[in-house]
Amino acid sequence: MGRRLLAEFLGTALLVTAVVGSGIMASTLSPGDVGLQLLQNAIATALALGALILIFGPVSGAHFNPVVSIADWALGRRARTGLPTTLLAGYLAAQTTGAVAGSVLANLMFDLDPITLSTRTRTGGHLWLGEVVATCGLLLLVFALARTGRTAAAPAAVGAYIGAAYWFTSSTSFANPAVTIGRAFTDTFAGIAPASIPGFLLAQFAGLAIGAGLVLALYPDAGRAAGDVLVGHPATAEGDPR
Repeated sequence: MGRRLLAEFLGTALLVTAVVGSGIMASTLSPGDVGLQLLQNAIATALALGALILIFGPVSGAHFNPVVSIADWALGRRARTGLPTTLLAGYLAAQTTGAVAGSVLANLMFDLDPITLSTRTRTGGHLWLGEVVATCGLLLLVFALARTGRTAAAPAAVGAYIGAAYWFTSSTSFANPAVTIGRAFTDTFAGIAPASIPGFLLAQFAGLAIGAGLVLALYPDAGRAAGDVLVGHPATAEGDPR
């Protein structure tokens, strides 16, 4: 349990460090060109996410995202697979605290104050709709890979999806409650004002509900493969409560 929680903490922290750090670097290297900044931010995030899934996937499954963990837990209940109940709360806590730590680390690396709450307002129905779409699509991808035995492609596929979703969603695809909270602690290109967080979280959990429903509609037995989300990892001991 300790190794899995540590992996989720470190993986989420480094993911947010990549998001925030590349945003700061993009703003420094390409001042005044928001499109180029977004491109640099998206590429760095996509590549970092793929690498982090490779590093931490064999330990914890490399969820790095509460909606993935909740869906993994919920869809695996009937088949007694997926994330054990005893680990769910730990995963959510590790992911959220890791995301905050990632923002602090990025701020420190670029000689900024460790914590500065963001003033970047991100609100509106069009942005929330973007978050619903981004989150729903992510869950469909993750469970399609698991259900069809293609988890080896997860690092490239998930990284590619998030990189693309930076561009095809109005919200630039946060698609992750922990990352959303973490990004409030940096007043930089990738930040989000604390007042904007509730709308994003509600949209992400709506995306979770819709995405899980679509997964069951498309793959009725997807729960049997929940133990392979995102990257297959050794099953827990027999009798471990789930």
